[in-house]
Amino acid sequence: MHALFDEAGKFLAGRILSEAESSAQIELDSGKRVKVKAANILLKFDKPAPAELLAQAREIAAGVELPLAWEFAPEEEFGFAELARDYFSAQAPVTEQAGMLVALFEAPHYFRRAGKGRFRKASAEVLQQALAAIEKKKQIQAQIDAWAAELVAGTCPQPVREQLYKILFRPDKNAPEYKAVVEASRSAQKAPLDLLQAAGAIDSSYQFHWKRFLFDNFPKGTGFPQLAAPQPPADLPLADVQAYSIDDSATTEIDDALSVQGLGTGTVTLGIHIAAPGLAIQPGGDLDKLGRTRLSTVYMPGYKITMLPGDVVQIYTLDEGRANPAVSLYVTIDEATLAITATETRLERVPVTVNLRHDQLDHIVTEEWLADPTIQHENTPQALLDLREQLSFLHRLAKQLKAQREVVRGKPETFNRPDYTFRLAGNDGAEPNGSETVHITTRKRGAPLDLIVAEAAIVANSTWGNMLAEHGVPGIYRSQASLAPGVKVRMSTKALPHAGIGVKSYAWATSPLRRYVDLVNQWQIIACARHGKTAALAAPFKPKDAELFSIISSFDAAYSAYNGYQAGMERFWTLKYLQQNQITELEATVFKEGPNGSFLVRADTLPLVLPVLGAQQLPRGARVRVKLGEIDEITLDVAGTLVARLDDPLDASDDGPVDEDEGDEEAVAGPIAIAVDVNEAEGEGAGGTADNRAP
Repeated sequence: MHALFDEAGKFLAGRILSEAESSAQIELDSGKRVKVKAANILLKFDKPAPAELLAQAREIAAGVELPLAWEFAPEEEFGFAELARDYFSAQAPVTEQAGMLVALFEAPHYFRRAGKGRFRKASAEVLQQALAAIEKKKQIQAQIDAWAAELVAGTCPQPVREQLYKILFRPDKNAPEYKAVVEASRSAQKAPLDLLQAAGAIDSSYQFHWKRFLFDNFPKGTGFPQLAAPQPPADLPLADVQAYSIDDSATTEIDDALSVQGLGTGTVTLGIHIAAPGLAIQPGGDLDKLGRTRLSTVYMPGYKITMLPGDVVQIYTLDEGRANPAVSLYVTIDEATLAITATETRLERVPVTVNLRHDQLDHIVTEEWLADPTIQHENTPQALLDLREQLSFLHRLAKQLKAQREVVRGKPETFNRPDYTFRLAGNDGAEPNGSETVHITTRKRGAPLDLIVAEAAIVANSTWGNMLAEHGVPGIYRSQASLAPGVKVRMSTKALPHAGIGVKSYAWATSPLRRYVDLVNQWQIIACARHGKTAALAAPFKPKDAELFSIISSFDAAYSAYNGYQAGMERFWTLKYLQQNQITELEATVFKEGPNGSFLVRADTLPLVLPVLGAQQLPRGARVRVKLGEIDEITLDVAGTLVARLDDPLDASDDGPVDEDEGDEEAVAGPIAIAVDVNEAEGEGAGGTADNRAP
């Protein structure tokens, strides 16, 4: 005797070895013996053999006309054998009974399971809905198959193109567009990104990076809503100074300006004047919400996305030729010793006489020019000549302040590589399209104008950070416990030392038009300036305010994403520069071991880090000539091969520069992180992959 039984939704058949009241011992064709509950035994038969019964049952099930079987089925609950006798014949053999069982079991849209071998037919309404859903699913699958075939053939269907960034970085794994890419990737045996590139889904490598960034960070676009630009308070006093700013020519958000009074008197007053949108933008207001959404201006070569609307920036930027609202820090300095003897914070309007542009003046304002009044240059602007004595004093002060910080820091700062400036020919601030000609120029770090501005910012940020702490007013600080390897800069609400800069505390407060944390700190500083010892009661944010922690978390994530995109676009335009200038070899310096047995090198005259094969065992600082490989503008990847070593292995004096402070932190752009999983097209959800260069 044989039996057909249900084992966890799977039909099996075998020979009955023994049988009790509630169970039976059955031997399968494989020789395996199983104990089966009596309730799970659906048929007992002598012939055919178990394997033959199952094979015939599946064949018969495939021929069952389900609509007809549904018509034959009674309205009440029934057994499969009953329906087999109604459908086939009153003497339906065991094979036809088993065939009906399989057919019913595999057609849940026609028949609901009501127990072991028991069923109930679906209502006409439910059946109609189920059949419509099945037909829709078939059509969707047919569409998926068609799209996948197009992708494999090298054509990208428009629906897939429209969902490109969602498919790659934040996919809905149940969407047909996503499934088509997965299916095509498997069929073509290509990575999803390679497949889509070959199919022409990516028209422009630049647009790929740009639209991906917008998809992740600005899904609603970069435009601003219509908001009224608030005017500054009308009762601000006018400062008795003549201030000037020092920025790049492309800067429109001029946050800071300087003034100097009292030269030659023994006591000099340095004014550090910061644009003051915090005097009019109210915490919790619409503009505050907008700033908190964006958190920072986004910088990239040739373009930027501002944190605040242009009309708001225009009111508060420190433009020349007008008196601008400002939060001013006045620093009293002993002219002989350059020691700081006092500080004072004021809220006022500051006359700005000129906006100096360092990229136009660095070749004039050298250390030699500042130290020797007899040095003259042709075409020197009169405004610069008028400020020569002040700039000379500020440069001497900046050098001393830097030296004092380095004593606290415990070692000198060693940023000996240049900064690089990117210019896109002809775009004039318009959104680039990737076809522009790029010009890359260098600017020596620590150039006099750069040093003056940097040290003034450090004085303001550290002084105001200390002031907030002294008044019991919370702020947002940047701190670093030590210079030990792996100890990173952190953001918190506590006034802790910043070992990397060498100051007691450091609160970002000098870029309120460009960074939201600076605007938050400015509100707190304004409260201190207005209310003194009672500032803690008047400040918008109170001690242990949960909002400050939320702001820090949001800012940290957004700022990292923005800086990552800026670095990626600088790398993109550097690779473009190589192509446009047909550069196939370059000189570089080895600075660390890289992946897969390669070594990372830094180009000597370009902002480019790349892995190089053949440089194994070369020491850090070794200078090499590298032959460049193929450039991939999508992954931003380029590799090199060692051609020759250029320095003398026995003479360290000709080694390339390696910055102790940051040489190991610069990463090489690797492959784009794609969320398409070619091994898993089903399931819910999906995972995706996210210039303020002040200290």
